[in-house]
Amino acid sequence: MGYAVVLGEALVDLLDAECDGQPVFRQAIGGGPLNVAVGVARLGGSVQFVGSLGDDVLADRIRAFLTDAGVGLAGAVTAPASTALAVATHSGAEPDFRFYGEPPSYELLTADDLHVDLVGGADVLYCGSIVLLSPSVLAAARRAWSLAGGLRVFDPNVRPRLLGGPAALAALRETVAEFAASAHLVKLSTADAELLYPGEPVEGVAAYLRELGAGTVVVTLGADGAVVAPVKADPVRVPAPKVRAVDATGAGDSVMAALVADLLVDGEPADPADWHRRVAFALRVAGLVCESPGGAVAMPTRAEVLRRFPG
Repeated sequence: MGYAVVLGEALVDLLDAECDGQPVFRQAIGGGPLNVAVGVARLGGSVQFVGSLGDDVLADRIRAFLTDAGVGLAGAVTAPASTALAVATHSGAEPDFRFYGEPPSYELLTADDLHVDLVGGADVLYCGSIVLLSPSVLAAARRAWSLAGGLRVFDPNVRPRLLGGPAALAALRETVAEFAASAHLVKLSTADAELLYPGEPVEGVAAYLRELGAGTVVVTLGADGAVVAPVKADPVRVPAPKVRAVDATGAGDSVMAALVADLLVDGEPADPADWHRRVAFALRVAGLVCESPGGAVAMPTRAEVLRRFPG
């Protein structure tokens, strides 16, 4: 089995919680791509994280966390910046994020920083999330995309609060189209689809991305499961398992992690039914993540998923 490269952000989440009846914020290692990398490792895959980390004690904790999780850091760079923070508040299980840090520590990766051999030798390359709003990291992601010798997977993971207005949204929509056009797999959420393509049903969004050139498109629907549109096949809805959700942080990232981990083991499915089965397993992973607070710390092993969802 080969390895995956995950290019994107790592930061610290401050999650709203309670202590002795008082509201507090609980620190957790986070960032969508970091969650993906940890999820791949927990599911048995070999994975390298590529991105910029700060030079403070919080960045040291991120490095230690990733190392303990089995995520490689050969492609990570240290930047002279304080670690960015994402403050998450909840209305139900879904988190709402506000971001702090200037400059954001995750925006300091450049195209020249890329470990060319590491990226080019990966069996799977993941790019996406909020780093694509940074010109320097976008340039690095474009270079990585051009170097990729294996499968390319993409997740826009949109954060509306980071978009400055209609022009920024239009630019992001162009970036999504650019990466989707040559991606083997695109994963996005219902919220991503609604923001990027308002008024379009999720099946229509999947069909549009396929028309651009994407191989397979998966749109997650929260508790309703996911729509999967495999290569040369009609979109199909795959149901999610019933779970006792307490925190949806990292759920979408865990879906991507499970799909990447399976791509490392078995490559691209040749049969649409294989995609349906893989997405069904990924939704079980996400269901288990939703039953625990936090994102990266909630990523399960395959054994834990099979114990929770036998058969």
